[in-house]
Amino acid sequence: MSGAQVESLLNSAKRYFGFNADVEITLEANPGTLDSAQLVDYRLAGVNRLSVGVQSFENEQLRWLGRRHSSSQAVQVVEMARSAGFNRISLDLMFSLPQQSLTSLKSQCQLLRQLAPEHLSVYGLTVEEQTPFAAQHADGLWQLPDDELYREMFMLVHEQLGDQGFEHYEISNYAQPGERCRHNMTYWQRRPYLGVGAGAHSFFTSTDSVGWGERWACENSIENYIQALESGDSPRQLCEVFTKQHAMAETVYLALRCRDGVDLTQFAATFDQTFQSVYSTAMERCSHHLTTTSQRSSLDVEGWLLYNYLIENFL
Repeated sequence: MSGAQVESLLNSAKRYFGFNADVEITLEANPGTLDSAQLVDYRLAGVNRLSVGVQSFENEQLRWLGRRHSSSQAVQVVEMARSAGFNRISLDLMFSLPQQSLTSLKSQCQLLRQLAPEHLSVYGLTVEEQTPFAAQHADGLWQLPDDELYREMFMLVHEQLGDQGFEHYEISNYAQPGERCRHNMTYWQRRPYLGVGAGAHSFFTSTDSVGWGERWACENSIENYIQALESGDSPRQLCEVFTKQHAMAETVYLALRCRDGVDLTQFAATFDQTFQSVYSTAMERCSHHLTTTSQRSSLDVEGWLLYNYLIENFL
């Protein structure tokens, strides 16, 4: 998208919805697809936060992932963004890649000292079913690091970024003070959000109508999406209406991903039941990794490593 197109979209959003004075406006992009002029245009259009899909700073890993950019382009786009006036930059990185060593991962963490992004999303590679990666993995063409190496990598990233002043505020997300990703916090705190456009997802809650929440997705096809709007039809699909039990479980599922954990006062006010009364058995089973105060209940870092196993107790 051009800077002019982004500016037009933002002007329309501001006209229909209004913006807070400190609104966060994030643009997602990949290295190798941006130049200095584009970045200046985006900044002038009103974008104030840039999220860059770096994935890795090693060329061999980038080639394996099928990325089109190089390590030098990944570094360059951060430098260009700074020159264009972006003072809020987030980078996406991956670990637990085939043949990746602790030494190479540590080197990438050290490079971040030089680039000094305000936010990082660091994901361990997972193999999704019915993808080319899954087929290659099944054929034995490559192997993921074992569980112990995965743990060592996760803790290495946690410690290295902690030394650089990052707050590990969600399983896969790190932020400098005051730089948590606001739109992601909206998802994790189960607050309403509106997605506009083909394939966009939305979530809405209202005690007057929807009750415990309703989530929907828009038509994936751009042509069908436009056709629905032009004919006065709703492009909504895949509508999910929550029960109270489902809403409680999702609240906990999302909150325990975060450092803040479950807000016990808010949970009781929302559901008219205490977290402890609903989940006493689960709390006991997770007691080695779950810390509960008078205000919050949250998992420790080791608990995050076992998240998929521990969370089953709450569902």
